[in-house]
Amino acid sequence: MSDGVRLQKALANAGVASRRVAEEMIVEGRVRVNGAVVTELGSRVDPESDLIDVDGIAVQLDADKRYVMLNKPTGVVSTMKDERGRRDLREFTGDWPERLYNVGRLDADTSGLLVLTNDGDLAHVLAHPSFGVTKVYIAKVDGRVTAQTIARLTRGIELEDGPIAADKARLLDASGESSLVELTLHSGRNRIVRRMMAEVGHPVVELVRRQFGPLHLGTLPVGRARELTKLERGALLTLSRREHAPDDTP
Repeated sequence: MSDGVRLQKALANAGVASRRVAEEMIVEGRVRVNGAVVTELGSRVDPESDLIDVDGIAVQLDADKRYVMLNKPTGVVSTMKDERGRRDLREFTGDWPERLYNVGRLDADTSGLLVLTNDGDLAHVLAHPSFGVTKVYIAKVDGRVTAQTIARLTRGIELEDGPIAADKARLLDASGESSLVELTLHSGRNRIVRRMMAEVGHPVVELVRRQFGPLHLGTLPVGRARELTKLERGALLTLSRREHAPDDTP
């Protein structure tokens, strides 16, 4: 095709590498366009519609898409505008001109990793329970949790809206009157960690989400937001494109 931009220029504009290094990547067969390996340096792409990946990691070509990680404090509701006048997410998005939306929710009493974006397709994959994106929580709970309780959480318990089992559960500390438990879940059910821990007799005192899909909260301070790194964006977009691909895609 004669329109569009040269593939190596698109890669350079996306911050993948310099144009010279991008050309080497193309020749080495490390670049795919819409699922097909491209080795011709004269190839052109449409940044608005073509999907490009390098070494199997998706590349963001659309500069209008924004991806932000927030370490949400407690006392903030997961909405861009709260009708009841409570603290909402608007106070953390002033650095970006785009209209961002939260992917999924954390209740007001829960802190931790929340993704804000204007990419609707990605938001759908991350938030919808059918895609099974995992989340990792650290819960401080009342009482001393035993190994038997941890096993029960992974074996499965019955709640009022049906059975639930943690993908993984790990006891981090049980040295005093409270315990620290790490739970990995792919469920999107409301207040699921709090309800699970209450069901096994250990009500949650504090709850933090540390991981969301391939994203880790790391050392981001509470109440701070930052744009995702190139690698983090690539991991998210790779996940999103994999979920949208046809079943017979190799």
